[in-house]
Amino acid sequence: MFKLLKKVDKKSVGLFFVCIIFIVAQVYLDLKIPDYMSQITRLVETEGSKMADILENGAMMVLCALGSLATAVVVGYVVSLIAASFSKTVRKSLFTKVESFSTNEIKKFSTASLITRATNDVTQVQMFLAMGMQLLIKSPIMAIWAVLKILNKGLEWSILTACSVAFLITVIIILMIIVLPRFKIVQKLIDNINDLTREHLTGIRVVKAFNAEKYQEEKFQKANNDLASNQLFNQSVMSIMGPVMNIVMYGLTLGIYFIGAILLNKALMMDKLTIFGNMVVFSSYAMQVVMSFVMLVMIFIMLPRASVSAKRINEVLDEELTIIGGNVKENKNNIHGQVEFKNVSFKYPDADAPMLKNISFKVEAGQTLAIIGSTGCGKTTLIQLIPRLFDATEGQILINGIDVKDYDLEYLHNLIGYVPQKAVMFSGSVNYNVSFGKSKKPINEEKIKEAVKVAQAKDFVEKMPDEYDAHISQGGTNVSGGQKQRLAIARAIARDPEIYIFDDSFSALDYKTDAILRKKLKEYTQNATNIIVAQRIGTIIHADKILVLEDGVCVGEGTHQELMKTCDVYKEIALSQVTKEELENV
Repeated sequence: MFKLLKKVDKKSVGLFFVCIIFIVAQVYLDLKIPDYMSQITRLVETEGSKMADILENGAMMVLCALGSLATAVVVGYVVSLIAASFSKTVRKSLFTKVESFSTNEIKKFSTASLITRATNDVTQVQMFLAMGMQLLIKSPIMAIWAVLKILNKGLEWSILTACSVAFLITVIIILMIIVLPRFKIVQKLIDNINDLTREHLTGIRVVKAFNAEKYQEEKFQKANNDLASNQLFNQSVMSIMGPVMNIVMYGLTLGIYFIGAILLNKALMMDKLTIFGNMVVFSSYAMQVVMSFVMLVMIFIMLPRASVSAKRINEVLDEELTIIGGNVKENKNNIHGQVEFKNVSFKYPDADAPMLKNISFKVEAGQTLAIIGSTGCGKTTLIQLIPRLFDATEGQILINGIDVKDYDLEYLHNLIGYVPQKAVMFSGSVNYNVSFGKSKKPINEEKIKEAVKVAQAKDFVEKMPDEYDAHISQGGTNVSGGQKQRLAIARAIARDPEIYIFDDSFSALDYKTDAILRKKLKEYTQNATNIIVAQRIGTIIHADKILVLEDGVCVGEGTHQELMKTCDVYKEIALSQVTKEELENV
């Protein structure tokens, strides 16, 4: 928790000291009220007292109460301001950190968990700050000040108050020992609920198509019941605090008056007034002492969950990045679009065996490299090593003669136009989606239209109600799979990169659109490097170089004609899609 509190900015630290001043003023005013009440008690019991004196002390009590109210409002506002500012800073830090994560770190935490940490966990810490800051400062000050006020008022009453406080603290410690482990479980169960909800909403079409609604309901119900039972246990245990606090408070009041009655019965007439006044004052101050510990109890109720949340936030912020950018921000080699793999191997962190083994190839600007192979052979993994979505375990990957690990990440990504296997659309217009991100040159409207035209998306975009300003839903749910793919391709084209990477990005297109798009793309990107992952032989048949993968190993490299003669794996894939006669006519 203290580590996370370092995120508080200088302005908030200044406001914190202002808050302390107002809290001290509030405590002073609250503790002044019993003094005036004691004075009124004496005046009422003393013969010949003037009504004006009683009214004067009463007016001072009212002023103290109003002053306490005013300071409480100021403290509440300042504390809320500090907590909101802290929350904003932490969420920004979390978002920035997550943006710098590689796929490895994302998988380590899971998307659902990262969402929970950036929302629910931050809210828990914010709530603790908003309430805890007031109570943590106010409670000790009030307790110590009130004890000093009643120190010489009566030994018996002091012992009774000390015993009441000790009993309260013992109950708090026991409850914390029971509840704290459960709060850790609750946060993980919230992660699980978010994960299941996200999974269900993402796959809602599949769920409906396979009549799996009942199965998903049961799956969610089990996770929901686990969360509910843990929450109920925590709340049930913590609910004991309410009755315990009432027992202590009312028992202390009763005890003070009971001891007071005994002392009054034994005292001489001259001392009875003093004892009675002390009893009234002690009763008020004792309640202030107990209330101080009651406020601390409220903190201890919130602290376990807030501390668990703070720990989870720190886990994200402290996570060491596996992919860190270098310092190269310019190309001094006067080479453009060259990609070279030198004995590259890659193994996923939790895998037993390497995904890629000893891959080597070289492709120059203006050339098209195609990668083909069976499902799960490592095609996507291979091309993800180029923009450093993962880092190679062994070997070197060079772009323009420079190791990708030496490039500044922003500069490296500006060299590449990447179209992933699953086309991703963001909530916004067509213009927004095509010009998405930061590129070397500003992407204007003319460039967007040109990119859309090359990607063969012009026809359907211009048929939309608002054309290029037409709204695209989050995830592209209001466009088809083929339309999403073409817009994703247009996004890469609009960047004018040196290297284009297409990860099976033509799979949702019909053969005619595929052929036209590849032809236009070849014309438009004639000075750039094209790396294409595909399953269709028709998509890659005219590539300058084809790489054939099997079980993470390169089993063939060359043109279509060369591979048909030298690579059995490629020949088998080709003949499974088209006839021998059709291949001979290529």
